[in-house]
Amino acid sequence: MCDAICPMRPALALLLCVLALAGCGGGGAAAPASQAPSDAQAKPDGDLPRPLAALREEQNELLQGGAEAFEARLDELEGHPVVVNKWASWCGPCRAEFPFFESQANERAGEVAFIGVNSGDYDGGAGDFLSEQPVPYPSYLDPELEVAQVFNGTAAWPTTAFYDSDGELAYVKQGGYSTEQALAEDIERYAR
Repeated sequence: MCDAICPMRPALALLLCVLALAGCGGGGAAAPASQAPSDAQAKPDGDLPRPLAALREEQNELLQGGAEAFEARLDELEGHPVVVNKWASWCGPCRAEFPFFESQANERAGEVAFIGVNSGDYDGGAGDFLSEQPVPYPSYLDPELEVAQVFNGTAAWPTTAFYDSDGELAYVKQGGYSTEQALAEDIERYAR
């Protein structure tokens, strides 16, 4: 099939087919916790500080608990900068920027905590989306925008909040990132 489109080497074509098949799968109401991370997501969690390793242990999961659980997690992460990405499966800009967050979370695994907040989504949509686009951190379910209120993120999808290592809210960006470089620059600027 690929030979008609591009002159790829057979090994590369086989690798792409394997990766495509690995990405296929059924979605449910929540993303499977046992889903194996991709090579890009795989990091030796034993080398990470415990609070950051705990996030990776819950990678790609949708967590209950609302604002109270989210705030408790922020308290646990004090001493580490935190990037919070509010998203929904129906949000085009959220979908477009999701690979940027996956990449930055992997690149900064030992330095910066990443947390998702799935706000205002419909049943099944979030789990289906996460099965298509897994990330190396969990997301808190936020059907009524109570979690988003914690970081003043109720106005737009997506919204990104940056907490400094003292646990203080440093910046809230309403709207999506058009490039990974722009996200990386804001992480450098605000998540210290």
